[in-house]
Amino acid sequence: MKGKGQLVTQYLESVSRELLEEDQKLVRGYVRNRHGIYVLYRRGKLYYVGLATTLHSRLRQHLRDRHGASWDRFSVYVTINNAHMKDLECLALRIMRPPGNKERGKFRRSEDLRRRLRKDFREAQIRQMDDLFGDERRSLVKPRGARTGQDQDREKTLALTRFAKRSFEIRTRRKGKQVKARVLKGGAIRLRGKRYNSPSLAAKAVFGNARNGWRIWLFERAPGDWVPIDTLRK
Repeated sequence: MKGKGQLVTQYLESVSRELLEEDQKLVRGYVRNRHGIYVLYRRGKLYYVGLATTLHSRLRQHLRDRHGASWDRFSVYVTINNAHMKDLECLALRIMRPPGNKERGKFRRSEDLRRRLRKDFREAQIRQMDDLFGDERRSLVKPRGARTGQDQDREKTLALTRFAKRSFEIRTRRKGKQVKARVLKGGAIRLRGKRYNSPSLAAKAVFGNARNGWRIWLFERAPGDWVPIDTLRK
């Protein structure tokens, strides 16, 4: 299919505002009833970024609204559909910070990794301190809820232990149908009410023969971004 996976299909860059004012019919022929992202400039510098379902109407509006006297050139980027227009606009706002935009832009479903990074950084610092100075209290005092030696021996047999700080869903497909399982905190995989110690064992339970579960099972690395769990080992 032509254009499959494509975001921008056509574009016009750095067009003079005078052309829009003096020959709107000409410009309308290129962007009428088209949706996409548009950018306004003032003296060669970025001024404003926006999205529109009808690019021509929005550009005409900016000739006389509060931005009217603040720009002298424009660019338009026609998109094949509007599925990712909002995210694209937010990305532009957060990176370029145009002075004419009041809002910074908010992603709809994206995860902010900053909080997770802070937590992992603190844990890394604690481990480094323990390596440098030791922590006798950890070896002498058993923390509340600490695992027994038997529990720790069992965890060593779980392939996903070091990646499962929290529970998360994994998926695969068999004969066109989606199969879901869950990696539990600690590394065990729960599938159809049973537990498995490795992705490959869980995959064998689904397909009936030996499979590389690390490549077959997918996890959601970021909202909407499903990748093989083998990515965790890289």
